[in-house]
Amino acid sequence: MKATGKTYLPPAAELRSDWHVVDATGQILGRLASEVARRLRGKHKRTFTPHLDTGDHVIVLNASKVVLSGRKEQLKTYTWHTHHPQGLRQKSFLQMRTEQPEKVIEKAVWGMLPKTRLGRKLLTKLRVYAGPEHPHRAQQPAALNLVTRKRQKAA
Repeated sequence: MKATGKTYLPPAAELRSDWHVVDATGQILGRLASEVARRLRGKHKRTFTPHLDTGDHVIVLNASKVVLSGRKEQLKTYTWHTHHPQGLRQKSFLQMRTEQPEKVIEKAVWGMLPKTRLGRKLLTKLRVYAGPEHPHRAQQPAALNLVTRKRQKAA
């Protein structure tokens, strides 16, 4: 059988986006962000198409309780420039988590999405909240349980 090489294009009636709620309490940031990015992109669905928005909406709660593995909590820094002379700024992960916990998860997820118009559109489907409450009850989001795997030390 010969491969056609054509990209699957789902009909508009098949494009449906669900709502998911993720609790970030005790979750490792990178593992959480990769699963959230996968859901936003729609890669978990049978109808995934690379150039279309086939993903779901994701709500992340308790962003202030996310953790990093190893010594990264003390060593990780966020760097940006204000576009003014001498405008290089830095903040540690611990500072960012206390002042802007939503930004920590948003930046991690953005790093795992495509840097295109599609990626920016997908990022609008992410809602991050520092606490356990969110205003999206009307959408009836389903709880998404992410499996956390603890590293086992080699004996």
